[in-house]
Amino acid sequence: MIADRGYDHDKYRRELRARGLKHRIARRRADHGSGLGRERWVVGRTLAWLHDFRRLRIRWERDPEIHLAFLYLGCAVICQRMLLWP
Repeated sequence: MIADRGYDHDKYRRELRARGLKHRIARRRADHGSGLGRERWVVGRTLAWLHDFRRLRIRWERDPEIHLAFLYLGCAVICQRMLLWP
């Protein structure tokens, strides 16, 4: 789990440890430049790409299985675009 300074609290760290998750949470008073932003940017960018698909941005389907199918389809389209990127 990678998080920014807004989640720098012992409560969140304990909860993640209790669930067996490794975490990297930036400290509030630490200098910038920890490198977490580069890793978090990948996740944020991918979510932004998924929101380019209207059916995923505005959830029309009530059935979660259909929504998940469109999510998989969106991920497949993104992967295809990345593979065919010049």
